[in-house]
Amino acid sequence: MEAKAIAKYVRMSPSKLKPVTDLVRGKDLNEALTILKFTPGKGAELVEKVVQSAAANAENNFDMNRDELYVAEVYANQGPTMKRFRAGAQGRASMILKRTSHIGVTLKEREAASAVETVEGGQPDGSEG
Repeated sequence: MEAKAIAKYVRMSPSKLKPVTDLVRGKDLNEALTILKFTPGKGAELVEKVVQSAAANAENNFDMNRDELYVAEVYANQGPTMKRFRAGAQGRASMILKRTSHIGVTLKEREAASAVETVEGGQPDGSEG
């Protein structure tokens, strides 16, 4: 089971958000929120807000346990770019690109440790081949 949250048309460039998303990818929910809380910059605040929203979706909509959640997928894709003009030298106009982003977070529950051991150990009784 997975829970998602997406923030669209965020007024920040994806190139500023991608290093922040790389910090929390694959981390446990509480660890990811702690990292984002103490990471400086507006990008960390925006990503933290989306992670909080995904956690709330997991708890309220899917009855998932908050302690077993981890950040399975997080991305910051490019949204539409607003084009503005500014007066340049010698009567020219220079273009200003105001970039936007779409931030998406997917949270999943970690599987039980016993299920992982039987898959990795080979045979369930622990004997080798």
